Amino acid sequence: MAITFSKNIEGFNLSDKERIKKWLTAIIQEQGKRVGMIGYLFCDDEYILDANQRYLNHDTYTDIITFDYVEGDFVSGDIMISVDRVGENAEKFGVPFADELHRVIAHGVLHLLGQGDKTEEEANIMRQKENKALAKYQEIN
Repeated sequence: MAITFSKNIEGFNLSDKERIKKWLTAIIQEQGKRVGMIGYLFCDDEYILDANQRYLNHDTYTDIITFDYVEGDFVSGDIMISVDRVGENAEKFGVPFADELHRVIAHGVLHLLGQGDKTEEEANIMRQKENKALAKYQEIN
């Protein structure tokens, strides 16, 4: 199966694609699951707002939308990430853009693995799992 990356935004290039694929595969395999078809789309705020309105009936900007197509042990889905929102959040939280981008990339896979973030408790668990995933990224060559 495959993890793919595409974009519809100018001036953005994802570096270390192979390293990110290895990292995401490791996160998935740690949970006893297998990589299915996972597609990431990097876009701008307007594109993700349109998708949020059209598919989820939410009239808000967001950094990520995850469409879950998981079947059995195969983790599959489409994940949209707003590069604009990631940049603003990186500034807001005082972290490098790449770190915030990696956090959001992991966030999408964690959703596909069943982790929610709607309640405060779920959000706290999500943050812990994101931090663990970011530490794992440093171990991947």
